[in-house]
Amino acid sequence: MEKKEDQYGGLYAALSAYSRSGCYPYHMPGHKRSGQAGDMARYYDIDITEIDGFDDLHHAEGILRDAMQFANELYGAEETFYLVNGSTCGILSSILAVTERGGELLIARNCHRSVYHAAIMRELTLRYCYPPLLAEYGICDGVPDKDIDRLLEKYPGCPAVVVTSPTYEGVISDIGAIAAVVHAHGKILIVDEAHGAHLGLDDSMPDGALAHGADLVIHSLHKTLPSMTQTALLHVQGERVDRGKLRAYLRMLQTSSPSYVMMASMDSCMRYVKAHGAERFAFMRRQYALFCQKTEACRYIRIGKMTDLSQKEHFLTDWDIAKLVIFVRHPSFDGRKLYDMLRQEYRLQPEMAAGDHVVAIMSIMDEEEGWQRLADALVQIDDRIERESPCAVQPGQTAALQADGRMEGGTPETAKPVAVMGAADAFFSVYTEVPLAEAEGRTTADFVNLYPPGVPILVPGEIIDGGAVAQIKAYLRMGLCVQGVSADGRVAVVS
Repeated sequence: MEKKEDQYGGLYAALSAYSRSGCYPYHMPGHKRSGQAGDMARYYDIDITEIDGFDDLHHAEGILRDAMQFANELYGAEETFYLVNGSTCGILSSILAVTERGGELLIARNCHRSVYHAAIMRELTLRYCYPPLLAEYGICDGVPDKDIDRLLEKYPGCPAVVVTSPTYEGVISDIGAIAAVVHAHGKILIVDEAHGAHLGLDDSMPDGALAHGADLVIHSLHKTLPSMTQTALLHVQGERVDRGKLRAYLRMLQTSSPSYVMMASMDSCMRYVKAHGAERFAFMRRQYALFCQKTEACRYIRIGKMTDLSQKEHFLTDWDIAKLVIFVRHPSFDGRKLYDMLRQEYRLQPEMAAGDHVVAIMSIMDEEEGWQRLADALVQIDDRIERESPCAVQPGQTAALQADGRMEGGTPETAKPVAVMGAADAFFSVYTEVPLAEAEGRTTADFVNLYPPGVPILVPGEIIDGGAVAQIKAYLRMGLCVQGVSADGRVAVVS
């Protein structure tokens, strides 16, 4: 009788069979698959190294090649690479492969900090596209293709463009329009689709960036699909990217001892989606509709979605249902308070809290209980707000934290920071730490960002102005995690 663990075949089945084979391991890892090797021993049975029959990730010709090809066929790319160092490794490798040292790069300002890290490694001059503000919600809208067109005209030395879609809040840009503009300029489009690994895997989901012509696309499998933390994919298509360079940087930036447990998790994830994706995505859609229906009557709690948007021009093409962005519209009730209440009173752990909202990540593995417990809790909390501290709320009114035009999850053009040094020059400069209250007017030597999502408020080389100081202080008062500010409230500035 076939064991349940082997039902999907592939890499996990081969590793399981090997662990039962009786073959003694005169090789790494040092736990030797022993059941006596400490509290984690139960997880060691399939943890091996590159032995005969199990291929080499950096020169895949057998079982790993087949596993990556299986993922490739699901997504419809021309070539797919496993990433065991997370999406960060894919972003770094992609940018390094398409830029030259000391060159330029056009990016959306709300990109993840790993994009900025690649720019520092390459000593790039960054050119920014500032996504407009979705006024209804106080977060970044999609990236306008017309702005990309204008900026490529202005900065023709940029060989590539990097955008994030979906954003951390689930906003999906019109990648097809952006790709058309980028390619018309003869440039390369990199899409950080880390939060959209599920897109395009079912007809009920919006298409992903690959279907819309992006050249390089990075997926974090573990964010919205059933795969282990730190597992990701890098896809490449078309002739614009030098794949030899790309592979070279992957070999450089990925560990030389890739985890077979992680790679088995990736292969198992892909096979599960192939076998059960249609039914699970359909279930997810039904639960999302029920969730929205149940929370629709809430007065102070609002779920971000496209149908709430006004008819005026906006640049998102869809709102990802895997991201429940739960906004609070009350002057005495903020995102952190909602986050703490959900966690402490209802035993529901959201992904993150921001000034005026909470993010909950859903996936095809959430059951009805997960959807309904959250919906019920939000309805109850909304009722408590009404009873305990009622106030008039105008339609679309935003109680979002605003500081000199800034917003969470990014920096709009109205609060464009002023850079007086290159990011790499500032990052590698001699620095000192000063209290935040004394930092105004100084040049930052490190990143400052709310985490999650890891989008910089300030990038090395930028002037710390009064708006940034006010925003950071407000985040700290709320108890949010602000990286780049020490425990005693100091920030690194160029000496």
